[in-house]
This record gives sequence, C-alpha cells and structure tokens, in this order.
Amino acid sequence: MEQVSTDYEEIKGRLHRYLIGRTDFLKVKDKMNEDQLRLFVDNAITDMSRDTQIQVTFEIRARLIRELTAAAVSLGPLRLLMEDKDISEIMINGPKHVYIQKSGRISLTAIKFEDPAHLMHTVQKMLAASGSPRRVDESSPYVDFSMPDGSRVNVIIPPCALTGAVMTIRKFSRDITTIDHLVELKTLNKAMAAFLAASIEAKLNVVFCGSTGSGKTTVLNVLSRHIPEEERIITIEDTSELRLLQEHVVNLQSKLANIEGKGQVTIRDLFVNSLRMRPDRIIVGEVRGEEILDMIQSISSGHSGTLAIVHAECPEECFNRMIAMMLMSGIRLSGEQIRHQIATSVDMIVHSELGIDGVRRVTNITDLRFDKASGQITLEDIFVFKQQKIDEDTGKVIGDWVMSRKLPSFAGKFTKRNVRLPQEFLQ
Repeated sequence: MEQVSTDYEEIKGRLHRYLIGRTDFLKVKDKMNEDQLRLFVDNAITDMSRDTQIQVTFEIRARLIRELTAAAVSLGPLRLLMEDKDISEIMINGPKHVYIQKSGRISLTAIKFEDPAHLMHTVQKMLAASGSPRRVDESSPYVDFSMPDGSRVNVIIPPCALTGAVMTIRKFSRDITTIDHLVELKTLNKAMAAFLAASIEAKLNVVFCGSTGSGKTTVLNVLSRHIPEEERIITIEDTSELRLLQEHVVNLQSKLANIEGKGQVTIRDLFVNSLRMRPDRIIVGEVRGEEILDMIQSISSGHSGTLAIVHAECPEECFNRMIAMMLMSGIRLSGEQIRHQIATSVDMIVHSELGIDGVRRVTNITDLRFDKASGQITLEDIFVFKQQKIDEDTGKVIGDWVMSRKLPSFAGKFTKRNVRLPQEFLQ
C-alpha cells in the first residue's frame, strides 16, 4: 500500500538520490530543452514513487519539476563548473572562452556555448533564477546579482563588451563557516583567530582590505559569527554577499536608477538611513566613495563595532584610500584633520592576500595608532606574515606569522566590554 508523504525536503532528497543513482540525468540534462527536462523529471518522480511505494501529491510534484528544471536550465553548460567545489571563480569571455580559477590558478576549460545567443539565454535564465529585479540589455548593459547559493555574478554585454557577453561568477563556499575552518586552510593561525574573535566581541571598528579574490569577504563573514546573538545587525551592500547566521539581521541593498534615470538608492543613502534604525552593528559590504564620511562620523558619534570592506593592496594603501574617499566627499577639513578622524575612529585593519601558491592568507592585522601627545599616526602590525621562501618542488609559500607583544592601542575597549585579551598579550 502506498504511503502519502507531504515532507517536501525529504521527497526532494529522495528524488536527488534517485536521479543521480538510478538515471542518466547528469549526462543528459545539458542536452535537453526545458520541456524535455520537465518530462524527464516527471517520469523520474513516477518511477521513484512506484519503486519506493511513496505517493507524491500533485502540489509537491509540480514544485519539484519547477525547481529542478529551473536549476538545470538556468546554469546550462556551467552546471558542472558550479558543482565543482574546488573552483572558486568562473570567467566567461564570449561563447567560446570559459576560464576557471582553481586552487588560485586560472585555466581555460573545454566548456563552450553554441553561439552568442545561447550565452545570452543562459545569462537571462540565471538572472531570472536569482530573483533579482535587475535587468541586463542594451539600455542597461551591465549588472551585478547574487545566485540563490550566494555566488556573486557580474555581467557586461555589447555594446560595452566587444567580445560578446562577459560573465564573471565568484562562487560562494558553504564549507568555510567557522574560524576553525580558516585555521585549517592556513588563512590564519590560532592566536590570530582568538584575537580577531575577541576583537569582534569587544566591538572594535575593523576595516577588512585586500585585492579582488583575496578572501576578505569570507574572513568578515566568518568573524561575524562572533557578534553576540542579542545585537541588532544592519548590513549594507551593492550585491548581497554577506551570510550572517544571527536572527536579528536587517539586510539593505542599493538600487540602480530606472530606465528614466530615477529612483537610485546609493550605499550612502542606505548608511544614513541605517543610523535611524537603532543598529547595534553596521556592516558595509564595500566602501568605495562618499559613504566613508558618514561611516567615520557615525563611529565618532558612538556607533562602535562597525565592520567594512575596502579594496586595497596593503594596510597603508587602505588608510590612504580612506583619506582619498573622505576628500572626494567634499568635506571642508584639511588632510591632517581627515587623517586624525580616521585614525581615531578605525581601530584595526585586517589585510588578506591571495598567495602565488593559491592560498588565501590574512597577512596583516594592523593597529591604527594615534598618539595624543605627539599627534603622530602610525600603522603597527600586531600580526604579520613573513615569507621565507618558495618551495621549488611544490610551489608552496614557506613562512609564518610573527606576533608583536606590544599591547594594542585599543586594549582599553576589551576591558570596557569585559572581553579578555588572548593569553599571548597577557604574558
């Protein structure tokens, strides 16, 4: 006698296992159109129901067919690359050139699209599957959006891209969720992990910096786990990348202008509004312009625990970029006054780097010091990675982190928040 099941997730799991283990779905899915895929999945549900003696309701059957078909069709030839956990980035330069970044190295794949129309069809399907209200066409030839799994996608099409549609996918890793994972991956060591976790709990104002693909967003994501559960967190981003586990999180995202050039909502607009939303923490996905002024002023007025990302090659360059962005905001302060404001607001800069061996490391945890007596501003590394050599056989970078025993300039904040400094600083 057949048993009726209404547990969608259980049936979905059974169907996934059935499709992979009992059918040739993985081999044929990229060769079928949408109607053929629907029929294939429908028949598989029928066969699975007969074999397992489980009756699937009409509503669940329709949902399974819709979701599985949409997932398979939207990714097209890219599905195999998206399912490979070792691939961190996918770069499509027109229909015939698909590159990947794997273990930190870029290589050309054998994946190809039939023609420019096939590539554009995949782009539009992925955009639709993302649920984003944004569009990409000749009047709006570039777009950023996030996939349901958290992967970030950038698309730029003709007439701005001369080689055809260009799509860059930065995959989101669900395997890196705790600070212990970062230690296992040699992104940092245990002493750094303990120090950074304590710094988040002590509500330090931290700027994460690094170049594209260096892992700075991943580090911020992981460290955000150490924000106390009772705090109200507001995230501000251009494209959703932050994945916080706390329940009391408000996610804000900027909005592009419509086809008439109206309705734009900038990061700065969102930041100003967030200050009226009773935040305990504000996390800015990327600071790249005038919003730096509002961020620094909000920290100065008591909004501690702000976390932000800045694109920069090193801590010194990060500090200089913040100064330049403040000047660009049009504020009527001298360069020295701006340097003073930043140095007294930002406690620490955490710099990440992608090594030539493909390992993403936190290379600097830097104390932004301001000496009241002398008025001097200095950047002093609390932890710094010292490279010794490169192994000729494996290409691995050989080196280790060196820790300064000097008490950080913000040590008083640990005492104020009743957070204990790691043992290394107490010896």
